[in-house]
Amino acid sequence: MSIEVRVPTLGESVAEATVATWFKKPGDAVAADEMLCELETDKVTVEVPAPSAGTLAEIVAPEGETVSVDALLATITEGAAKPAAGKASPAEPDAPPAPSGKEIAVMVPTLGESVAEATVASWFKAPGDRVERDEMLCELETDKVSVEVPAPASGTLSEIIAAEGETVAAGARLALMLSGDGAAAQPARAGTDTGAGTKPAAEAATDKPAQARRDVEHAPSAKKLMDEKGLAPDDVKGTGRDGRIMKEDVMRAAEAPKPAPKPAEPPKPAPDAARAPIPAEDSAREERVRMTRLRQTIARRLKDAQNTAAMLTTYNEIDMSGVMALRREYKDLFEKKHGVKLGFMSFFTKACCHALSEVPEVNAEIDGTDIVYKNFVHMGIAVGTPSGLVVPVLRNAHSMGFAEIEKRIAELGIRARDGKLSMAEMQGGTFTISNGGVYGSLMSSPILNPPQSGILGMHKIQDRPVVVAGQIVIRPMMYLALSYDHRIVDGKGAVTFLVRVKEALEDPRRLLMDL
Repeated sequence: MSIEVRVPTLGESVAEATVATWFKKPGDAVAADEMLCELETDKVTVEVPAPSAGTLAEIVAPEGETVSVDALLATITEGAAKPAAGKASPAEPDAPPAPSGKEIAVMVPTLGESVAEATVASWFKAPGDRVERDEMLCELETDKVSVEVPAPASGTLSEIIAAEGETVAAGARLALMLSGDGAAAQPARAGTDTGAGTKPAAEAATDKPAQARRDVEHAPSAKKLMDEKGLAPDDVKGTGRDGRIMKEDVMRAAEAPKPAPKPAEPPKPAPDAARAPIPAEDSAREERVRMTRLRQTIARRLKDAQNTAAMLTTYNEIDMSGVMALRREYKDLFEKKHGVKLGFMSFFTKACCHALSEVPEVNAEIDGTDIVYKNFVHMGIAVGTPSGLVVPVLRNAHSMGFAEIEKRIAELGIRARDGKLSMAEMQGGTFTISNGGVYGSLMSSPILNPPQSGILGMHKIQDRPVVVAGQIVIRPMMYLALSYDHRIVDGKGAVTFLVRVKEALEDPRRLLMDL
């Protein structure tokens, strides 16, 4: 039976690609999901796996040909490969037999909307280790979440392609496995016989001369672009298979600033303006750790918010007596009926939803020269995790009841701390609540979560003396802070929003009456 290999979907607005490299030739045996060829588009490189095991019968689109989505690339004949006539194996008669397991590529999974790459954080297995199906092989770190990559089948991890700390694109190969029980024999053979004329695989890999790397066939479009830009292969760092130079590699090299002429005595780099000179004895006691991708993204987004938005913060304080009394009275009944504890976040979420309906510009965003008003509330709840701050989103919070809000917050909080949040669960928020009070913060100015126009900061509840009906009394008080984008929200709207939140929380019955 003949099976067709076709061009996969290449991405939004990408209609065609160039066949860069064929890894197999007609007559070669291929395993299911084994990489057959590499396609090159204007933006990314796409590897095409075999849809089924069998023999590569015919290559329809050779290297260098331009193909459109769903075009026929090759055909595969199902079943074991038959050796071509006159092509006997060059192996010696006493050479060990090939392992019974088939080779399986471990690929980078889909990382989520708008996430194109990740960093390999940790490998849990080493080459030669036995792995079971769905056992975790490694952990990837993206801008927002950590992704664990399971083994696609039981077998032996034969090769790690992307080492720890390396940046990989979605769909790229991470490692190779040999499936089946017989696969474990191959790694052992690599180091058993290292007699005259033979080197272990690891030593041979590090001993490979630079000339071998120059023999790699670079992408046709990359070679053409190198000619146009006047670049030599040695000037470009290849990111493709075996160091193969791709079109985007040439573009990066061409756009990189040209190094300045080297002076006879290179000057010492000036110290960082933010750091004073460090004495040698102190420097020896410092520890320098590379920022995680999540922390880099947090830093970039928060700084972008300060640079882009006209950010301003307004404050108020609320008497939490009403909410605390209502919570004390009903928390046991609430937990017994709904199976979740009644906290303060549901009160604040409901109060903000009511206030946003009255002051819709706080729930809007700027898109170019347009203001986009949201007729719904996707409430972001900022959660601190060991790896940094994340903001899971309660979708359609305006239509949720207290019990549903508490259940969803509890579920998202656990998933956030375990690093199990998906990208979809952290996108699309229209307003954010950040509770610094759980860490003891008395007052702060929260930073906007772009492109949102408002964020509410909750703080510590503290007994303070206040004047009520002409008398000084002790009440549990909390400072509230609303940071907002003054380009879209006027001071009147911001103050009105905060006053409505204060009124709803000081008299929770207003929430029931939609006042």
